[in-house]
Amino acid sequence: MAVKIRLKRFGRRHRAVYRVTAVDSRSPRDGRVLEELGTYDPDNANADQQVRLNAERIGHWLKLGAVPSDTVRQMIKRSGIKAS
Repeated sequence: MAVKIRLKRFGRRHRAVYRVTAVDSRSPRDGRVLEELGTYDPDNANADQQVRLNAERIGHWLKLGAVPSDTVRQMIKRSGIKAS
């Protein structure tokens, strides 16, 4: 099974909030997840609270070979998370 780390959309119209999730690559965008790894709120005025990631679990999934989407890869890079 190929695992991806990608965003899952929540919220209402014109006010999206995303969850960073580990999912099977064959599942739909808002489908069943293996694990929730954090949140992303692009409309939050406080830049420190826009992205909240569980670094330990993301490192675990990266170590197992999960492939992050382009957007999630940028978030991980900015947070300084390494595959441990």
